[in-house]
Amino acid sequence: MKNKIAVLGCGNIGGAIARGLVKSKKYSSKNISLTRRQEPALKKWDELGYNVTTDNKAAVKESGIIIIAVTPQQLNGLLEEIAPALNPKKHIIYSIVSGASVKQIKSHISKNVPVVRVMPNTAIAIQESMTCISADDEDRKAMDLAVQIFDNLGKTIVIQEELMVPATALCACGIAFFLRSVRAASQGGIEIGFHSSDALFMASQTAKGAAAMLLAEGDHPENEVDKVTTPQGCTISGLNQMEHSGFSSSMIRGIVTSAEKARTLYSNDE
Repeated sequence: MKNKIAVLGCGNIGGAIARGLVKSKKYSSKNISLTRRQEPALKKWDELGYNVTTDNKAAVKESGIIIIAVTPQQLNGLLEEIAPALNPKKHIIYSIVSGASVKQIKSHISKNVPVVRVMPNTAIAIQESMTCISADDEDRKAMDLAVQIFDNLGKTIVIQEELMVPATALCACGIAFFLRSVRAASQGGIEIGFHSSDALFMASQTAKGAAAMLLAEGDHPENEVDKVTTPQGCTISGLNQMEHSGFSSSMIRGIVTSAEKARTLYSNDE
């Protein structure tokens, strides 16, 4: 049953995970069950060959790996719904839910089912996610399996559970921050003369190249910045103007603010 996966809550991130699993060629859509509360929202997934249902318990019974991708406000109700169908000898839970700890999830299901926290981002749909993973020591095998699965969908890193909320801000929220940076760059490109589609293409590829250099070389960003900033040059003039306007500090404040907000999203008492 470990090759059968249920994604409970097929919204943006749940759908991205489902697409990424199939694109990895390690899983077929016929072995993935997707759930949502509203049946019409599942129509497109049904047409793509996934198993779809509004019945979370039924999806759990047919799967071995349970990926929970609902909102923090929906988590407690979902756990109470599926708890009777969970089998410690059969199931592993991978929780994508922001702010909910392993201990809190286990307390709701009252069964010794392995629980692993997994925090990907939406680039998982194209196998380019940065996915953070954590679990209790007793669930090491389930965590190792999570690494194997999500390594097919981008890059993974195992971190301490207390860092999962900050990871949400840096990686899950962070993809929106970088997307907004690309949009801003493309808007600048339009202002200096490029058509919008060309400006967006050029900005996107430039951002991709910058990230690829860092990943390939393992270098610090400022070392690469130094290579393109010459005395009295145009690059340093532009960078200094951005810093005068708070470019770096705004990004830092945004990440910190998102982390603070993420800590408040889930309440164990809801």
